[in-house]
Amino acid sequence: MTHPKLVAAMKEPGFYPGRPNAVVLIQTHISYIFIAGDDVYKVKKDVDFGFLDFTSLDKRRHYCLEELRLNRRLAPHDYLDVVEISENADGSIVLGPGDHVIDYAVWMRRFPPEKILEKMIVAPDFDPAIMDALAVKLADFHEKAATGGLIDAMGRLDTIHRNHDDNFSQTEKYVGITIPEYQYRLVKGYVHRFLEEKGKFLEDRVVAHRIRDCHGDLHLEHIVVGDEIAIFDCIEFNERFRYIDVAAEVAFLAMDIDFNGYSSYADRFVRIYTEYTGDMGIPVILNFYRCYYAYVRGKVASLRLDDPEIVQEEHESAKRMAGRYFDLAYTYAARFERPTLILMAGLTGTGKSVVAKEIAPRLGARIIQTDLLRKTLLGLLPTERHHEAFGEGIYHKDISEKTYEQAYRQALTLLNAGQSVIIDASYKRKAEREKAIRMARETGADCFLIECICPDDVVKKRLAGRKTVTGEASDGRWDIYFAQKGDFDPITEVPGKIHITVNTSKPPDRCMQEIIEATRSR
Repeated sequence: MTHPKLVAAMKEPGFYPGRPNAVVLIQTHISYIFIAGDDVYKVKKDVDFGFLDFTSLDKRRHYCLEELRLNRRLAPHDYLDVVEISENADGSIVLGPGDHVIDYAVWMRRFPPEKILEKMIVAPDFDPAIMDALAVKLADFHEKAATGGLIDAMGRLDTIHRNHDDNFSQTEKYVGITIPEYQYRLVKGYVHRFLEEKGKFLEDRVVAHRIRDCHGDLHLEHIVVGDEIAIFDCIEFNERFRYIDVAAEVAFLAMDIDFNGYSSYADRFVRIYTEYTGDMGIPVILNFYRCYYAYVRGKVASLRLDDPEIVQEEHESAKRMAGRYFDLAYTYAARFERPTLILMAGLTGTGKSVVAKEIAPRLGARIIQTDLLRKTLLGLLPTERHHEAFGEGIYHKDISEKTYEQAYRQALTLLNAGQSVIIDASYKRKAEREKAIRMARETGADCFLIECICPDDVVKKRLAGRKTVTGEASDGRWDIYFAQKGDFDPITEVPGKIHITVNTSKPPDRCMQEIIEATRSR
């Protein structure tokens, strides 16, 4: 175990040759990190999590040396040495040689906090060209990184299966604590289906030597942008996490940029890396690996809940962080592999627009709302009310047909660009539904029709409340609802495989869960 005097000794400024004014201790689930002025000393905790084992002095020394060697690849000037921590006969703890060694520390330079990419990216004047330089640096690193032999073996399908199975078994105890059961179930199902469908593709990347000795833990707080870019704190404790597909490394950083709310920068980074390397396989597996690494980060944050040394505030922070990462993994698992057209169908007041807005960010889809499009085509303000009789005025058949045509043109452009689309409309006519499904198939896109149904009393209450909602584009009313009900072609022509019915009297998030589970299972 970690020497009982070590942490207290290393928190004292007098412990260090430079005599810093103060020492800051940061704990992770596997390390004590002491920031002493311009120097940093990292001591590994005496822990065994299965995927890492630091439970003996020899193991901690070995992994300190590995950390030094591996990180010098991407931060050659910042990793200085591995130093001994010793105890003297009088019981004093000293940095360096003494009567006997009690532990080891990785000695490194302190990186300027303001130069960490996690801090820089939030600035209004952040230069997106940094993402280009980062993509090129990483691509050059991957090109030179070791491959073949054992490294190739780590990229094979059985290893990928084992990595995911380990994740699921190690997080099972956190279901209902940091990850909801429905998210755990959906991510697990998605992973197993993907590996079954894309197994040969993944094996082909092994043959092409896309598996390299990578960094393995590439996220924003491990990147420093100065005169040159330095990347630090790679995985040293488990080769299985470092011997990975280069696409996985790219996905890790893209996920972390997404997590921090800068998806456009993530897209730019991926695009530049892909163009620079010519690796056209990356888009096929990018989402799969983003899901994997979001889940890994959720697992790592969850493991902190078992650390008796962290205070309650840190415990709650770790719990929230884990939940956010698992939620992101769920979002990736919900995404479609191919461009997909989703038709929202149902009577006014049944919650089509609410459900569309709930599922769109999960599915990575753009919404085309026909209520809004109709008024735009007519030069009207979205909030301008038009209480004409059913089928009259701006809701006349001719105008409705033009609205649908414009919706199809917009959807077609997006689908051809690889973007999934939700058309939020009533789709009361069989002919319109068939036309939309035919359009999707002709572009090679997948298609789902989501039929929203709801009890009359719930709809009546919603429509009454809608009159006071600011910014509402729909002109739906109770009399219109009943008129539509008698003028709606029953949905019998749509194959059951793509026809999803959802009762929207349930909360929107529950409807979202049902829709995502249905699209994934079908």
